[in-house]
Amino acid sequence: MLGEVGGKWLDKLHQDVAKDLRSKGWSQSEIADILGSTQSTISRHIQKPTVELTASADEAMIDAWSSELSQALNSIGPNGKVVRQRLVVEFQFNPNHTIRFDKTLTGLDLDSGQEQTALLRRLEWAIGRLDPKRIANVIPAVGMNIASCNNGARDISEVAAFPGKISIVGDKLRHHETPRYGVSNHLANILLQSHIMNDAKTSIININPMATNSDIDEARIKKLCEQLGYSFATASKGKITGNHTKLDVILDSGDFGWEPNMYILAHNPLELIDRTHQIVASL
Repeated sequence: MLGEVGGKWLDKLHQDVAKDLRSKGWSQSEIADILGSTQSTISRHIQKPTVELTASADEAMIDAWSSELSQALNSIGPNGKVVRQRLVVEFQFNPNHTIRFDKTLTGLDLDSGQEQTALLRRLEWAIGRLDPKRIANVIPAVGMNIASCNNGARDISEVAAFPGKISIVGDKLRHHETPRYGVSNHLANILLQSHIMNDAKTSIININPMATNSDIDEARIKKLCEQLGYSFATASKGKITGNHTKLDVILDSGDFGWEPNMYILAHNPLELIDRTHQIVASL
C-alpha cells in the first residue's frame, strides 16, 4: 500500500485476525494457510504487541473489519480454500485527484497463449523501467536487446525480444517495434543455453563489458559478481563455457570480428532491469 499508514493498517489487520482466530482454537499453521502467510510470521503477529495507528478512527475501522473477517473465516473453517480475491483500492491525493483500482486475483494459471501474450507485455513494462542515463556507457556497438521466455522453452521461436536493437537517441531509449517471438537469434540462443542449465533464469540483456575502458578486465568483473552475490561464467563466441547450475552473469570476451558482450540473467524481465542497474552502477 502507498504511504506509511497503508502499510501499518495491513499489518494491524493481519495481526488482529491472527490473534482472534488463535483465540478461537485455530492452530498457527491453519491461520498461516488461510491468510497466505507462514507459521513463523503468524507466531510473531500473535506474540507482538498490537500495532497502533496514529488515527483513532482508523484503529476503530480496522478493529471492526478484523473482527468481522475473523468471524466469517471461523464460520467457514480452516479447511476453506480461497478461489478468488477481488481488490478494490482507492487513493485520494487531493479533492480533484483520485486513482482507483479494481482487480481480481484467481490463483489460476494462464494457458499457453495467454502466457505468451503476458510475457510480451512484461517486456514492454521492463523497457519502460530501463534508465537511459544509467546505461548510456554500456550500450554495445551492435545494439542492446532484452529477451525472455516462459519455463520450458527450447526453441528460438519460444523466446521473445525486441526486433532490431534498443538504442539511445536524444537521452531516450528507442526501439522500432514492439517485442515479438522468434527475433534476436543470438541473444535468444544464449538465453536458451542458460535456461537449460538453470531453468529459473528466463530473462537476459546484453551490455558492453568494457564501459569506458579499452580492455576487458575479466578478473575485476568476476570479483564484482562475487561482491554482489552473483554467479559468474564465461562464453566464447556465443557458446557458454562449461556446465553451471546457477547463472547470473556471463562474459564473452569476444574475438576477431566478434564483439565482447556481458549477459545479465534474471528470473523475469522486471527483476532483470533492477539487476542491470545495480551491476552497471558497480561497473
